Amino acid sequence: MNPVMCVVGARPNFIKMAPLLRAMASHRPALPTVLVHTGQHYGNGMSDQLFETLALREPDVNLQVGSGSHALQTAEVMRRFDPLIDSYKPSCLTVVGDVNSTLACALVAAKRGVPIAHVESGLRSRDRTMPEEINRILTDQVSDRLYTTERAAITNLLREGISQKRIVFAGNVMIDSVAHSLSRACSALETLNKHGVEASFLDDPQGYGVVTLHRPSNVDDATALRHCLGVLGEVAARIPLVFIMHPRTQESITRFALEPLLAAMPVAVLPPQGYLEMLGLLARARMVLTDSGGLQEETTILGVPCLTLRENTERPITVEQGTNTLVGSDRDAILKAVDAVLRGRSKRGRIPELWDGHAAERIAADMYHWLHTQSRESHPS
Repeated sequence: MNPVMCVVGARPNFIKMAPLLRAMASHRPALPTVLVHTGQHYGNGMSDQLFETLALREPDVNLQVGSGSHALQTAEVMRRFDPLIDSYKPSCLTVVGDVNSTLACALVAAKRGVPIAHVESGLRSRDRTMPEEINRILTDQVSDRLYTTERAAITNLLREGISQKRIVFAGNVMIDSVAHSLSRACSALETLNKHGVEASFLDDPQGYGVVTLHRPSNVDDATALRHCLGVLGEVAARIPLVFIMHPRTQESITRFALEPLLAAMPVAVLPPQGYLEMLGLLARARMVLTDSGGLQEETTILGVPCLTLRENTERPITVEQGTNTLVGSDRDAILKAVDAVLRGRSKRGRIPELWDGHAAERIAADMYHWLHTQSRESHPS
């Protein structure tokens, strides 16, 4: 069998691809793989550390694309990725999630006649102002095998005209990584101490909350970001907050001269954290306030209340079955949800179907069967 070409480009990709590569290697017989890193996220803090933490092998190819506008980044990934099809002649391309690298490599493979497997298919926010939503829709349309994390995703794909025969409900590989790594997670105390946060921070009877913000709707506009910081300041008066500062958010705070507002807030600001450090902080948190899709899933599996500062989510199962509550940017809604958590009235949630730590194994088994079926059909005896 020619190799399965697996693509990663940004932090969420690494977390999802690690269990897939393990499952492909442990399948009997093994599925040979080629790992391509596009370099969409290129700093040590956002990339290299994750490879080590997740026991993800060094990539066979690093395209070193770097940053740029959505259009330029997508185009550059396509330009650099295209020759790899000739070099490796992959049996299929496996892409995960919804970043620019996912769509760019899928478009190249589709034009070159390489079958495409999309892991985490069918998620929809119904908000086409999100670049990720465009990436999700287009990647699904050109994919040949679509692996979903929840049953609602299947309904989305069928509505978009995708054949049921191409869809496989496999579960959530993000949860596979949590299950694999939780016992190795760094303690919250160790992480906070490393960044100069007093140990007494963890002694507050209310516990602490974790904050992340990076979506353009929250951080790219001065008024929106000032509003978010103001509300977080009010939340911090109720419960200590650990603000994991995304580079995009930090750049906006500096650009909009909002440092004094942030400095006046009783909030512990930390730089981007490694996967094990972040997992440890989340596991002990009383609540999480975020606009991240991945954290909505991780908090559901950890049983931690999540308040999502967005008007929509592409992961509705985290609201319907998990611990997630959509609060948008409305001050009163956010504070009401925070108070509900502090009074013990937040939703308890439950573990969604097939979020059991074995999604990657199911995908590897199905992919092996799918590729061999394709091979027999292409080369009948």
